[in-house]
This record gives sequence, structure tokens and C-alpha cells, in this order.
Amino acid sequence: MTRIAFLDVDGTILEHGSLIAPSTVTAIRQARANGHQVWLSTGRSAGDVHPDVLAIGFDGAITNGGAYATRGEEMLVEQPMPRADVELLERYFEAHGIHYFLQTHGGVFASEGMGAVMTAYRRERHAERAAQLAEQGLTAEEPLWKEPRPVAEVDRDAVAKAVFVSPSIDTVVHAAAELGDAFHVIPGSIPLPGGSNGEIGQAGVTKGSAITAVLAQLGLPATDAIGIGDSWNDVEMFEVVGTPVAMGNAAPELQKLAGRVTTSVLDDGVHNAFAELGLI
Repeated sequence: MTRIAFLDVDGTILEHGSLIAPSTVTAIRQARANGHQVWLSTGRSAGDVHPDVLAIGFDGAITNGGAYATRGEEMLVEQPMPRADVELLERYFEAHGIHYFLQTHGGVFASEGMGAVMTAYRRERHAERAAQLAEQGLTAEEPLWKEPRPVAEVDRDAVAKAVFVSPSIDTVVHAAAELGDAFHVIPGSIPLPGGSNGEIGQAGVTKGSAITAVLAQLGLPATDAIGIGDSWNDVEMFEVVGTPVAMGNAAPELQKLAGRVTTSVLDDGVHNAFAELGLI
């Protein structure tokens, strides 16, 4: 039976930084050689996916948390936010002193101060990871970092999603209440030492909605679809595929929701899931 697998990137294919388990690359390529389809399903912008991930080779990609889906040069799903919603988000962020990114299909744009916050986080995370790997006799490469363009340059008719970093611990709940039902607000996956971070997109525009649209266009049943992820933006993916799989590094609540759990990202998680499900 031919299957189609949708894989999250950060925390699933890529350890937050730049590390990919060699077995993940082998598993994805072998599954495709065996006749199965393997798609990316990420909250990242298409222009912000790590080149080492892209080099593995995929049949298509869902990006920006479901706002876009592409197969080669073909655009299957395209749902940017209404400009008025983008401007409302920016007013909210600025009124509450919240740093943010705006993501388009092609790139990422940062508010003033966001770059400095993320650079500090990236350096701290790299130092922590390097120390962990040094204990195993391994070396951590410096994560690839594309300097985002300033938010003043963004085309507000092309924004698909916002990512925020807030000094307040309750911004996810507060933003959902204040912004209203037109928005989909979820916790982010950046393990900051304090405050909170999250993602905001259009209500109804999720990885799940994009997967449903892709399957319809490909003529494939959801029962044959696999979804593997570790973050809160994977919830809707788990809900629409026939076989949801949570990574071993996912939060316990997500593991319970998925029902099936593989090992962690650098502990052959993707490979073990593919082997168990018969793709390799």
C-alpha cells in the first residue's frame, strides 16, 4: 500500500538548531524509493527551511502552518491573511511591547528588537547543546541563521503568520481573548527562559486544513496519511491523518493526543516510525 507521510521540521527532522540524525535522511529517501510520498509540514516559511532539510528531498511542502502548500513549482494551497488582520496583529503587539516576526511564503520579517532577542536565544541554546554533545564526544555546528529583514519591508498583503516573543507568561491566552475568533493562537516551540512565545494565524488555516486540501487534490484518502510532529501546531495534523505519531521529545499532552509515540528527534525518531509503519 502506498502511503503519504507529512513531517514537521523543527523537533522532528531537525533538532532545534542544525542537527539531523543520519537515520532520518536515510529513512526519508528509502521511503520515497519504496514508492511512498513524503511531504514537509512546517510552521516555517518556505524561504526559512534549513537547506540541509531541503537537500533530503521531498514530494511537496506545507509551510507557514498550513497557509501554503506546494508541489514543485505548483501552488496547491495559498491563504495569506487579510491585510486588515495583519495590521490588527501589529497594533496588538506594539501596544503590549511584544517582539514579533511576520512570515510570508518567501521570507521572515522582524520587528525592531526581535533580532537581538533571537540572537541571544540562539547563542544560549547553541552553548547548551554544545555542552551536551561534548559529553558524548560530538561537536555541535553553529546553527544556520538567516538575518530577517525589517518588518517595514514586508508586503502586508502577503503575510501568512506571525510569531511572537513576549515578556509576559500569559500572552497566548491574552492574545486569543483580545484578538478574537478570527485568529488561531497557539503556544510556540521556542524554549525561552522566561516570558512566553506563540504563533498566530488565521482561524481555520492549519496544517490540518492544508493536508486535507492536498489529499483531496492528490486523490488520496486520509486513512493512508501519516503525520509526525512534536509541537502544538501539529495538533490539527494529528486530527486529520489516519496515523498520527508524536515524537519522543513532544510534550506529554501531544503524545497522548497522537496515541502513537516514536523516539526523539536525534534518537532515530523518524526512522523508527517509518520502520514500524512499514514504509522502510
